[in-house]
This record gives sequence, structure tokens and C-alpha cells, in this order.
Amino acid sequence: MKYKDYYAVLGLERSASQDEIKRAYRKLARKHHPDLNKQADAEERFKEVGEAYEVLKDPEKRAAYDRLGSEWQSGQEFQPPPNWDEGFEFRGAGEDAAGEANLNDFFEAMFGRGHGHGMHQRQGPAAAMAGQDHHAKILIDLEDAYRGAQRAISLQMPVVDEQGHLTLQTRTLDVSLPKGIRAGQHLRLAGQGAPGMGGGPAGDLYLEIAFREHPRFRVDGRDVSLDLPVAPWEAALGAQVTVPTPDGSVEMTVPRNSQGGRRLRLKGKGIPGTPPGDLYVVLNIVLPPADTERAAAAYDVMRQAFNFDPRAHFYG
Repeated sequence: MKYKDYYAVLGLERSASQDEIKRAYRKLARKHHPDLNKQADAEERFKEVGEAYEVLKDPEKRAAYDRLGSEWQSGQEFQPPPNWDEGFEFRGAGEDAAGEANLNDFFEAMFGRGHGHGMHQRQGPAAAMAGQDHHAKILIDLEDAYRGAQRAISLQMPVVDEQGHLTLQTRTLDVSLPKGIRAGQHLRLAGQGAPGMGGGPAGDLYLEIAFREHPRFRVDGRDVSLDLPVAPWEAALGAQVTVPTPDGSVEMTVPRNSQGGRRLRLKGKGIPGTPPGDLYVVLNIVLPPADTERAAAAYDVMRQAFNFDPRAHFYG
């Protein structure tokens, strides 16, 4: 989908108040309404104005749009970067809407569909309304999933001030991360959502877990993998090597005559669970440089010792 500058569509600065957004929309919607404007592009402009207003009139959609919009130009292909919504607290479901048709649909899918975590009415002599549930994504370290951890997290919630301007309100919470938690799981913090009405209880806060990008490990469910550098003689002759894991180092045997790219499994060394995941070690054969006469001579001895053509089957 293409990125659109909704502020430009409505003729507004990014600092516009919510009332200014409403007034601009009403003026432009009247100007471009197909029943009143007979120009060829009137209907298209009317729809464009409506699409912009649907995002900017809603504080949560607008705050999310502002997070994404500063680095894009109108007409560019729009693809949200990974974890762009980290620490962004909102009402709604947090659906993945990257493939939607336009930006309005993207934000509608994110904020407009719930999983049943909305306002909860309680019947009684004086009916009370439970507060709405909130959602946020947080990034944690892979090591925390192996050991469990207590972490302080900061969340930002969009609010409209007394002057009608959009601001982000920050709060910090202490969160217990259980051992074995996986990406995509949700932690429920009871009573940390929106306050209730009429004496009703507060809603809950659901934290979606994602892992920070790790310089060494990759994660797939409970399984973890890494690339391990090995010397040519370790791969050819076999060796005992030390392998790092997110929970300390372990010893592993590199089998004799291993090829580059071979995957070796360390059973149960993935993310803890019932059952635990596995750790996959991918061998990456690293060649020493021939940067001295002695090193170059060693490579020449290898060349003469082996009747080996690496491209013997390459050309079919």
C-alpha cells in the first residue's frame, strides 16, 4: 500500500488540535462531496479526505500514524518496520494488518477488532461498567525467556489534553517474565487497563511478548539456532568445541567430515518448556587467510595432497 500524508490531505500542520482536524474535515468534505462538486476528481478527493479523517480523528490511530509517518513520503510503498509499536499502549486487539489495502484499514485492523477484551457490563441494582482492556507489545531479551526475570517496562498511551492536542502519557510497570515465555504470548496484568465506570472494576492490560533482535541467536517458536564458526580441520577431522547458548556454554562434538551449513541439534537446549525447544548449531567453515609465505605453502600442500575439484558436479 502507498503512504499518504493525511495532514497534507486536510491542509493541516502535524501539531493541529482535534477540533482543528474536525473543522478541516467538515470544510473539505462539503467542498468535495460528489452531490455538490461536479468535477471529475471530486469523488476521489472526498474519499481521500474521509480516509484521512478516520485516522486523525481517533487519538490512538493518530498517535500510531505519527509514529510511522515522519520517515515516509507520499506515494512511497508503506511497510511498517518490525516492532514499530513496541511500548505503545492502546485499546484494541493488536492485529497484524500489514497487508491491508490502505493506511486507514491498517489502523482499523490494529485498533478496531477486539478479542472480547472490551467494556464489560455487570447487571445488578446499580449496573456497573468494567473498564476497557488495554494492549501493548514489549520487547524482551532472549536470555529472559531462558531464566525468567523481573523487568521495569515503560508504556506510552495517547491522550488528548485540555487544549485538544494529542500527547503521549508515559507510565512504568514492574513485570514478572516467567521462565519459558515465547514470542507471541500475552501476559495479563489484572486491573492495569482503563478504569471502570459506576464503581466497576478496572480493565486488564495484555502485554504481547516479542524478542529483541539478537546478534547471535535466531528464534523459531521454542527452537533457537546460531551459526558457529569452525576451522577447516575441525570440520574435516572432527573436534570438541564450546558452543554458547542463551543460558551458558556447552560442549559439542563436530562430527568428522562435516560440511559447511550442516545443522547439529542440541536437544532440549532451546527455550524451556514442556517439552523444551532445541538448539540448532549451523556450521560455518571459516578459511584462514594465506597472508604469510608459510600459510600460502600450507595451502599449496593441501592442493597437491587432494585430488579435489569443488566444481566437479557444478555444471551438471
